[in-house]
Amino acid sequence: MTVRRVMGIETEYGIVVPGDPGANPMVASGDVVTAYAASRGIRPARASWDYADEAPLRDARGFDMGRGVAHPSQLTDVEDPTLANVVLTNGARLYVDHAHPEYSSPEVTNPRDAVTWDRAGELVMREAVARLATVPPGVNLYKNNADGKGVSYGTHENYLMARSTPFSSIVRHLTPFLVVRQVMCGSGRVGIGVDSRTPGYQLAQRSDFFEVEVGLETTLKRPIVNTRDEPHAVADRYRRLHVILGDANHCDVANLLKMGATSLVLGMIEADALRDDLSVRRPVATLHDVSHDISLQTKVELVDGRRMTALELLTEYFDRASAWAHQVSGGEPDVDTVEVLHWWGTVTDKLARDPMEARREVDWVAKLAVLEGYRERDGLGWGDPRLKAVDLQWSDVRADRGLAHRLAATGRVEVLVDEATVEHAVDHPPTDTRAWFRGECLRRFADDVVAASWDSVIFDVAGQRTLQRVPMLEPLKGTEAGIGDLVRSAPDAASLLRALAATGDSDSD
Repeated sequence: MTVRRVMGIETEYGIVVPGDPGANPMVASGDVVTAYAASRGIRPARASWDYADEAPLRDARGFDMGRGVAHPSQLTDVEDPTLANVVLTNGARLYVDHAHPEYSSPEVTNPRDAVTWDRAGELVMREAVARLATVPPGVNLYKNNADGKGVSYGTHENYLMARSTPFSSIVRHLTPFLVVRQVMCGSGRVGIGVDSRTPGYQLAQRSDFFEVEVGLETTLKRPIVNTRDEPHAVADRYRRLHVILGDANHCDVANLLKMGATSLVLGMIEADALRDDLSVRRPVATLHDVSHDISLQTKVELVDGRRMTALELLTEYFDRASAWAHQVSGGEPDVDTVEVLHWWGTVTDKLARDPMEARREVDWVAKLAVLEGYRERDGLGWGDPRLKAVDLQWSDVRADRGLAHRLAATGRVEVLVDEATVEHAVDHPPTDTRAWFRGECLRRFADDVVAASWDSVIFDVAGQRTLQRVPMLEPLKGTEAGIGDLVRSAPDAASLLRALAATGDSDSD
């Protein structure tokens, strides 16, 4: 087995209108989407989202939540016509999610590509900010997860899994991993507690906002393991695990580990290779406690009575993942798995010796090093508002303002994906998933595409009395290798649809 699977990252960006704290964030977020769409010649009315197969209230535990008792924020299958929502030529979705602009990356098949197309989203947001700066007051956007005043917004991960895997096994074995994953994947935050009132610094931005172990919600009573059962694929074959606990990462290594280590753990769960129980007693409280301790010395209590630090438990997962990957591959794991295991082992070793050794790879450490520089220079306590300002500036999407971007530009953090590759990903989709078909249709036949979603593209072709929907329920179909020649040879959308119909397969392959 391998780290490779269909995966992706959804990021909601923090938004501020300079000089206008009372500005409507939904309107401002809509301006972000429309400004970027205009810069790429995308007409939102012609490339909107198809909600036909959305089912946000379906629970993986075997029931549907009633719409009458659901919080309005859970009804993601109802589009507000006043909010902008477009599909991009790289296969991503750019839209307004409640009060934030969100970039949902196209589907990819490995952690390095997840990093690439996630960073492409940063360039999308940077372009929108630059466009809006010409019309004062403009907007500022931040790739972070908390406003420091009690509000958190998400960076969600998606992993396609085998439907045959019992959900109870996922909960049992994934929960402890997610509780301790933050020591290498957390993005760091000034302030303790949901409202950041208690002075201090912690590992992760999202941890304080989680209240339950398992549940369907994403914006209230947030669960460590989310149960939304919306596969966006063949439902009896696949499950899309929707992970809402992670932080938005700026460090490539941490982002790679967030996706890659999680994928390896899921692979072990699918293979029933995690036989011993690493379950944590009081996982929600432990999640908070681990985040609040930058010394990494807090003990985690397992249900079997063992006590160890979060880093030691994370290392337990690493040892199992490394042994399993080598066993099932005959001692020769693929390059993607080797890369993830290399960085996982490297980062945990550095954190064990001295957390500050991991400042080139781990967001919370890199940010802490910058903050400690200010603290030492100016004698600042953790309650000083200037440190919160630095924390915010860390995540600014502008290249000349964002401290994380400036560290990367000066070689002070490890960069895995070069800027040219990221720039290419802004306009081009991954070639090895259905995102290629979606993105290429938007590039080549934009005037004929009226809507799209993860599992469909809908055409309005001249001469046809009805809309033509092309289903894409198999995420690994619709690739460049599979239908590239067919798409490139089609002079127009009508020709493409006829060619697809001639293949005799209702799903584009």
